[in-house]
Amino acid sequence: MSHRIINARRFWSSTTMFTAAAFAATFAVAAPAAAQDGEEAASEGQLGSIIVTANRREENLQDVAVSADVLDQSRIDNIFASAADTTALAGSVPGLNVESSNGRVAPRFYIRGLGNTDFDLAASQPVSVIMDDIVLENVTLKSFPIFDVERIEVLRGPQGTLFGRNTPAGIVKIDTVKPSFDPDVRAGLSFGSFDTISLNGAVGGGIVEDVLAFRVSTQLQRRSDWISNDFTGQDDVLGGYTDFAVRGQLLLTPGDRFNALASVQFRDLDGSSTFFRANAITAGDNELAANFDRDTVSYDAGGGNRAEYQQFGASLNMNYEFDGATLTSITGYYESEGSSRGDVDGGNLVTGPGFIPFPSDTQDSLDLRQFTQELRLASDGAGPLKWQVGAFFFDSDFDVTTVGFTFPPPVTVNHTNEAWAVFGQLTYQLTDMLRVTGGLRYTDDQKDFFVRSGAAPQPVSVQDDNIDWDISLFADISNDTSIYGRVANAFRAPTIQGRDVAFFAPPSVAQSEDITSFEVGFKSELADRTVRINGALFYYTVNDPQFTAVGGGGNLVQLINANEGEAYGFELDTAFQITPDFVVTLGVAYNDTQINDDTLAVGICAQCTVTDPTTVIGGQTRALVDGNPFPNAPEWSGDFTASYTIPVGARDEFFIFTDWTFLGETNFLLYESLEFNADSRVEGGLRVGYRGNEGEYEISLFARNITAEENVLGVVDFNNNTAFVNEPRVVGVALGFNY
Repeated sequence: MSHRIINARRFWSSTTMFTAAAFAATFAVAAPAAAQDGEEAASEGQLGSIIVTANRREENLQDVAVSADVLDQSRIDNIFASAADTTALAGSVPGLNVESSNGRVAPRFYIRGLGNTDFDLAASQPVSVIMDDIVLENVTLKSFPIFDVERIEVLRGPQGTLFGRNTPAGIVKIDTVKPSFDPDVRAGLSFGSFDTISLNGAVGGGIVEDVLAFRVSTQLQRRSDWISNDFTGQDDVLGGYTDFAVRGQLLLTPGDRFNALASVQFRDLDGSSTFFRANAITAGDNELAANFDRDTVSYDAGGGNRAEYQQFGASLNMNYEFDGATLTSITGYYESEGSSRGDVDGGNLVTGPGFIPFPSDTQDSLDLRQFTQELRLASDGAGPLKWQVGAFFFDSDFDVTTVGFTFPPPVTVNHTNEAWAVFGQLTYQLTDMLRVTGGLRYTDDQKDFFVRSGAAPQPVSVQDDNIDWDISLFADISNDTSIYGRVANAFRAPTIQGRDVAFFAPPSVAQSEDITSFEVGFKSELADRTVRINGALFYYTVNDPQFTAVGGGGNLVQLINANEGEAYGFELDTAFQITPDFVVTLGVAYNDTQINDDTLAVGICAQCTVTDPTTVIGGQTRALVDGNPFPNAPEWSGDFTASYTIPVGARDEFFIFTDWTFLGETNFLLYESLEFNADSRVEGGLRVGYRGNEGEYEISLFARNITAEENVLGVVDFNNNTAFVNEPRVVGVALGFNY
């Protein structure tokens, strides 16, 4: 049997894993915890109706034939209470995982186990992040800070018909708070341990009555250095960051038929890359080593592990209502520029910790421009037929520069991507109980690559076109319960990875992956809308799934296609209004993934204990990965929240809110070993406080990672048993004003 040979190179990354407990005084911009932003008002003692836009229209979650979950504004405020970055969303929705080895930039998203472990700044992902209807394709754009947000929708499964741009796994859809003509003022200030400062605020209202409104919102997160370097003998010299973002919006409504929303946003990050920790994992098992210390590293390089980025975005969303239909134009332009550097070997050759065979000190830089344009015409009528048609254009151009401060010399490569699509969807109410929805999307995607400087040009071009489709049936079997079935197909376009040109290897290419998903589910609201239980069963296969072999003895990053991937599982999302003042939610997901390819062999680690079958090819030992789970795809995941309020008079209340996330056993790489996997991981948060004058002000105490868990989030396998870990326990006090 012949085996395909894959060497994998893990270059560096940059994510800061914080340590110790943080005391934060926060003037939080918090919506009342009992209020459910993104939900329609319900009678007292009932659950509110959750609004989603999975079909590019505002609909009740209970009426949509898709497995979805929604994070409302109060839940989002709690998730990011400790000045966390986008990766804090991991586990907040069952079946969703988010991690990063690039600090506060370049997060990697996974839904139903499908994602991409590639740490390169040119990486393609099968989960699309969409903010205010603008697709954020590049991994750095996906890290734009989440603030002043109305809701986050997580749509599981292929969404290629209406959203396109590589969505075979699903989408994370972020909707910010929009301008209104009513005055709205929110302000925030925080200060605490490690000199943690958080400032946030928003102001908006009408400029010209019923014609022009505005909203300006901003956030500043800052922390001083708190990690010591025992190699240099310096205390508290690493780990700090300053992350500033601002957004401005103008809403124009000159008449009943036309409206336009213009938005600009900007981010300036001066922070820390990921802190890799040499030999943090004990040889022979996956436990953290006895000498692991979250507050200390032993770096002889990395230049302080700095990460510096600036991002700018502008969009214009215009709508014109004809008789019976609405024409929508959405234009977006984004820029991202910056760099991250890291001591990737995680230590030094003299004192370690542990054995480090060679140094690795590298930096990647990005200079990106992205333009998108969508036109959509959608019906407005109340009849049995609803329809929408549209066209989409995408264009991006960016340079990635890799510099090795020990090796290799600087190399700059260029990536361009141009894609266009046309799409349509029809929904027909067959009977009072039954409706059918079908959609089609044709996409043409072209990518080009060449080496701009530092090596031979090595131009590469890839192109593919595809028809994505989906069809669903939705049946109301009673006033309280509905069932649905959905079959969907989507693809992810071919990808070029040129990072290894810097290490004298040719660029690698992965051909298109194509997913077909089968899903059946139910939606129910019971006991006079005090109980909501939604569930789904799914099975999908991926032809030619794109994976990234990273690390290995050759320390390369190479794109590969396996023959097939498959997965099956379920999701269960529940909410219980136990009393008018006590609400509990519980979500659980099970997801079994498997690589099916009996010829795929990949490079293995330098010092770990591989448990897969191995073969020797060209004098190098390779692992056969047939039957392994997808990387970073825990079988079990879940979340739990509980909110309890105690009224004080007619307008005030005490409240307590807690939320917990669970990610089950997880394999980090394509091959399996004793070291490079994680046991079940649990993290929880708590907020206790007082809210006055119907939510106009609030004071509370909060904690994130309240049990001080030390969880491994990812690994580096090419040099030693290096790992990076989660944030430490953060505790603080919050003050909020909302008028």
